[in-house]
Amino acid sequence: MAMVIEKSGKDFDGVFQLSTMTSLLDGVFEGAMNYDQIREHGDFGIGTFAHLDGEMIGFDDQFYRLRGDGTATPLKSEDMTPFCSLTYFRPQITKEITSPLDKAAFEKEMHRLVPSDNLFYAFRIDGVFIEVSTRTVAYQEKPVPMTEAVKTQPVFHFEHTSGTIVGFWTPAYAQGIAVAGFHFHFIDEERKGGGHVLDYVLDHGTVHIDKKTHQNLYTPETESFLKANLSRSDLESEIKVTEG
Repeated sequence: MAMVIEKSGKDFDGVFQLSTMTSLLDGVFEGAMNYDQIREHGDFGIGTFAHLDGEMIGFDDQFYRLRGDGTATPLKSEDMTPFCSLTYFRPQITKEITSPLDKAAFEKEMHRLVPSDNLFYAFRIDGVFIEVSTRTVAYQEKPVPMTEAVKTQPVFHFEHTSGTIVGFWTPAYAQGIAVAGFHFHFIDEERKGGGHVLDYVLDHGTVHIDKKTHQNLYTPETESFLKANLSRSDLESEIKVTEG
């Protein structure tokens, strides 16, 4: 299982995880950290915001909020998040993709490049995409199960677009803490729009992979988290619905 590991200074070897996916499934959307706080734990990552008000993407120490109105805006100090995965991105593996790959073919190639599915990896893909389908969760005034919240999420389709995909591979044993498997967010080259990635076809581009040896889990002490039901009876089904 994931362990809390304390290190002095910047932790270049781990993934910092704020809260758990099971808490989001239970409707825990209360912000637990602001932007100034989370950026102390990484220069790269993905997540969401208080009240599920958009999708987070960050790389090169620049973080953005991707909203359901199709906009992308840089984060402000006061922006709050209930859930995010962050790291200091220092890739050891680089791969040039020179011919089109759909989602299934791309993931197969990534499995070939990494030494084991039992470790954590951060991924960055810069390239030209034949198509990318994304969704962005919408603002929720009151807590609701995330399976309900995603029913009204807008879906966007980008075609022949340059941009960046950021995300993580999380091992199966950490399902529920984060999202097991690949979990990606996208932003276009002009930094105008994007979202949680549902599907894509990469025409060509460059993939950078950063192997991580551990996950550092931070559990909030917000009232909603402390009272949440984190023992999900149908975890796999709920995550499949929310992640698309």
